Amino acid sequence: MSTLHHNIAPYSMEVMTTKLFTSIEKKVVAKYGEKGKVLLQQGIKNFGYKDAEDIAIKAIIEGDNHTLFDYIPKDHNSKNEYENLNPFSLFAKLFSQITKVIVDTYGDEGEKTIQDGIWEFGKTRGYGIAQRARVNGQNNTIENYLPNYDMGRSELFTIEENYTPCEIEQTFTVCPLGQQWADDNMHEYGLVYCTIIDDAIAHGYNDKFNVVHDQLLLKHGQCHFRFQLKDEEIQND
Repeated sequence: MSTLHHNIAPYSMEVMTTKLFTSIEKKVVAKYGEKGKVLLQQGIKNFGYKDAEDIAIKAIIEGDNHTLFDYIPKDHNSKNEYENLNPFSLFAKLFSQITKVIVDTYGDEGEKTIQDGIWEFGKTRGYGIAQRARVNGQNNTIENYLPNYDMGRSELFTIEENYTPCEIEQTFTVCPLGQQWADDNMHEYGLVYCTIIDDAIAHGYNDKFNVVHDQLLLKHGQCHFRFQLKDEEIQND
């Protein structure tokens, strides 16, 4: 393996948004066909075509080939609704709008379909984080998880972290995603994402990871995680 350290840039939140949408869209269309497409477009319309278009354009420029453009009419003539919001908040808003139309229509089955898309999105991200580690000559062990993470740190998050040899403990007291869902009274739709995403990413990184997520910001006022990987379960690729 290479001993030269490579600084691999994190994905922008625009790319994160389009990657998530494309993963969800694949599952929704496979499950619900044309009706699913109609609902997804309604969700994008509810979010705002111009804001969605700006996200779609930036993601394409950065190299992510996605399906978001398929749901944005070329002649929409709409204006930006959220010019003052940060990309994390826009990610949260778009997700909650597409999730709302699916869950409100199909109930628990719709929620499972959305979470299937989230799981695939997260697992793919986790596999990519493991590949980032490998580029830097590192194995997919617990100490290499966060240093190779694919989302950049932001002052919009307030996080406490504690490392032990077999565990990473994280407490999020401020999260712009959760805050946006709370501000929009979209708690139930935000929880569709929050309850599964970190487990999916960790599983993609190393399928021996155990994730304990015993507190949720949208329920308990903070998110508390314990990422656990026993020494004998570490994969040495």
